[in-house]
Amino acid sequence: MRTLSNKDYAKKVFEIVEKAEPFKPEAYYDPDGNCIEFIVKPDDFYAERVDDLLTVYYSEETKEIIGCLIKGVSAFCKRLVEKLPGFAFEIEDGRVRLGLLLRARAWSELSKDDKILVLTYKKLADSADEMNVETELCSMN
Repeated sequence: MRTLSNKDYAKKVFEIVEKAEPFKPEAYYDPDGNCIEFIVKPDDFYAERVDDLLTVYYSEETKEIIGCLIKGVSAFCKRLVEKLPGFAFEIEDGRVRLGLLLRARAWSELSKDDKILVLTYKKLADSADEMNVETELCSMN
């Protein structure tokens, strides 16, 4: 086994880092956890549960919303299709635009009196739309 000098070791590390792809916002559906996680920025964050469906991630540094966790996706999808049958038309090849999913929650289940919660969903939906984020969707059967 060859021992690397500090200079050679640093060179190898920088080669690996340079090859790393830049962060890309994304949403991931976890069928085992029945949840969708959406990350806008790779900041360190803290989480706050805001309702039975949504946990919001806030940047520790800036305190801005940088993502969320949507739990109970299967039951939510089933309720959506029952209340808004047209929602099924928005699903293409098992994928849906995340912004649409978040807006559907606001349209179908939030009270207009809860302005902070409505604004939170809007911020997340706008971020997902701006970044063109899609996710797999649970089976609605």
